[in-house]
Amino acid sequence: MDIVSQVLEKAAQDERLRTTEVQKHLEVEIDEGSLLAVDYNSFDTEKIKTNREDYFKQLTRDNVQLLINRIWELPTKRVDEAVVATLPKPRFVLPRTHRLPKPKPLTKWQQFAKEKGIKSNRKRKSKVTWDEQLQKWIPNYGYKRTQAESEKNWLVEVSDHADPTLDHLSLKTTAKQEKRSKNELQRLRNLAKAKNVKVPRVGIPSSDYYQDTRQIATAVTVARSSTASVGKFQNRLPKEKDAKNIKEMVPGSKKNKQPMFKPGEEVKRNLGFVDKILSKRPAISIVSNPSESQNRQTDDESPRPKKRSKISKKGGKKPKGGKGKRDMHTKVGGRKRRQKN
Repeated sequence: MDIVSQVLEKAAQDERLRTTEVQKHLEVEIDEGSLLAVDYNSFDTEKIKTNREDYFKQLTRDNVQLLINRIWELPTKRVDEAVVATLPKPRFVLPRTHRLPKPKPLTKWQQFAKEKGIKSNRKRKSKVTWDEQLQKWIPNYGYKRTQAESEKNWLVEVSDHADPTLDHLSLKTTAKQEKRSKNELQRLRNLAKAKNVKVPRVGIPSSDYYQDTRQIATAVTVARSSTASVGKFQNRLPKEKDAKNIKEMVPGSKKNKQPMFKPGEEVKRNLGFVDKILSKRPAISIVSNPSESQNRQTDDESPRPKKRSKISKKGGKKPKGGKGKRDMHTKVGGRKRRQKN
């Protein structure tokens, strides 16, 4: 408690800091293990109406100060120039945001080992072992394990009754791959068992897995179309039909296939395309005789005669204006005005 008293005395000397003493009508319930403070005092409604934010900030500061005062009363120690308090076990049970995780189901081997009382010593095993044949340490798994096996098993012992024409080294490699595939299949079966999925021993899933006939039809259609020819050369059962609405699942299928044309419909369709193209291009004419097209080109290139005005047909010239001068002795013009009686 000497460290705590020293810190509090040093903080009390600073005038800028507030006091650590907080007065409450009802005692605040504090759980040091959960760092939780529960205040049962009623709110001041007048302060909430006048200044809501400042009131709640002051209330929060007082409750946190009480929690820190209680933490300083716990046994403390100094770790790397820092004062650390040892918290007790929590007394308040906090609610969980998520449900408790379900226990992971045991695999087939784990269930068998549990029933028989077999204990695994995997943690006690070393990562490397000493090999007398290679006279060096080789890994039991992982990095450089394959290289060590190829150096060690470069020669395979064969019995007298074995076929000498066979490649026993490749047969051993194939057997290892089959064993690996078997282990992978067993792992997938364990996952299916954990998720309550019924998986058949052989063949396609049974009717217990496919509750609807449409699911079976979908599986058959996808399996038949999963070839290089997209099921073109695969035989069909009598009255077998393709499943519907699985075009995105079938490889190579087109969603918008054009229907087959009947005799004569293809010609009409092509002529419709030609008419559509020609209607968009003006001044295009189709001529069967090339000489006619040449004559039309020469006619188009010749200059066109100019239109004659109506005045030239009458033979007279256009009269000119008098330019604003008028001789009253020689020429009498103008419109006679009617006199009013």
